Amino acid sequence: MLSLRFFFVVTLLAAVVFAAPASVRRRGLQKRSFKVPRQLNKAHPTGPNGMAAMRKVFRKYNFVVKDDFMVKEGFISNTKLSQNATKPAATGGNLTGTVAANPEQNAALFLSPVDVGGQTLNLDFDSGSSDLWMFSTDLPAQSIAQHTAFDASKSTTFKKTEGSQWKITYGDGSGAAGTVGTDTVTIGGVKVEGQTVELATAVSRSFIEDTNTDGLVGLAFSNLNTVNDGTKKTPQKTFFDNVMNDLDMPVFTADLDPDGTGVYEFGKIDATKFEGEMTWIPVKADTGFWQFPSTKFAIGDQVFENPQGSDAIADTGTSLLLVDQQVADAYYSQVKGAQLNAEVGGFIYPCAATLPDISVAIGDTYMAKIPGNQINFATVDKANMTCFGGVQGNQGAGLQIFGDTMFKAQLVAFNGGNQSLGFGQKPLR
Repeated sequence: MLSLRFFFVVTLLAAVVFAAPASVRRRGLQKRSFKVPRQLNKAHPTGPNGMAAMRKVFRKYNFVVKDDFMVKEGFISNTKLSQNATKPAATGGNLTGTVAANPEQNAALFLSPVDVGGQTLNLDFDSGSSDLWMFSTDLPAQSIAQHTAFDASKSTTFKKTEGSQWKITYGDGSGAAGTVGTDTVTIGGVKVEGQTVELATAVSRSFIEDTNTDGLVGLAFSNLNTVNDGTKKTPQKTFFDNVMNDLDMPVFTADLDPDGTGVYEFGKIDATKFEGEMTWIPVKADTGFWQFPSTKFAIGDQVFENPQGSDAIADTGTSLLLVDQQVADAYYSQVKGAQLNAEVGGFIYPCAATLPDISVAIGDTYMAKIPGNQINFATVDKANMTCFGGVQGNQGAGLQIFGDTMFKAQLVAFNGGNQSLGFGQKPLR
């Protein structure tokens, strides 16, 4: 149960957050909610890829693996691991609307069409970053390749922000950078005028090769935004920050089904999606992330204390449940035939193995349970029936990243009004 003091702080924070930014204009919109469904991309039947999922989360959070855990094909750079994780350098009436989504081949992203200045792009909804950026026609043709690129000259509402720029840099040297402007952004029928948008004029190979993603819609806190004026950071408000006052509730929820389909819902919490009451915890919003402590875990019904446990981040842009290495080690010690395989990049096991449930602490008040039958992530070797787990270790990086594996078992609500997270256990399937 949250303390009276927390409720008092929450009330003050809500009063501050609900003040609408002067730069954003709205034209008499009623309070509303809208959904962003996530659908299986049948055009890519090969399914998820464990190595790609691990490589992406390590790159995103600037994690590097230990010298004795190198993976072939450039999994992570051969740099001595720092025991302290670094932040990404990038990084009235009830109306409704719906917008379709198409996840990328390795199921690592939630992708949805977003209208920017009358042009539609596929952008990744990512609670682990705060930039709304996209491929632009200012890029060389070979960089645009198969992507849809935003053309500022074809938007009557685009305004360039002179002197401003943005840059996302990952630990392996990859990233993206470019110019800044404002435009009208519409998602699910909700329109924000004067939304800051970032146009890529340089992108690394990893983004070029991800042909299903034309950019990101960052859903972390605005202080993580990377816009600067050339001398200092000048963070801009995210789409979520700007649209909160137009919603029935200042929240969005992440809800995935075991088969990979699911939905984001903005402005509403669907109580039919979870059992009992939702548990709320405050987050460390000053970090820019939806970040919270996690110092316990359970395997089956056995609870283990992890007093030196790393903080965790709720990240819709990550596929896996990336836990402290000692947690992953303890979990897979209970799985017959499991091994930490450097060639593949994580824990693998016989696909026929029975996986126990795992629960991870969400603050001091809640244990988020993930059923064992929902933890398998991908098949590694069909001939030998070897599988890759959706729970993996962070190699001592000092930060835990809770992604899709958790959202499949928990209905998670991100409350921007009082800077808190809500968790509700979904019915077991």
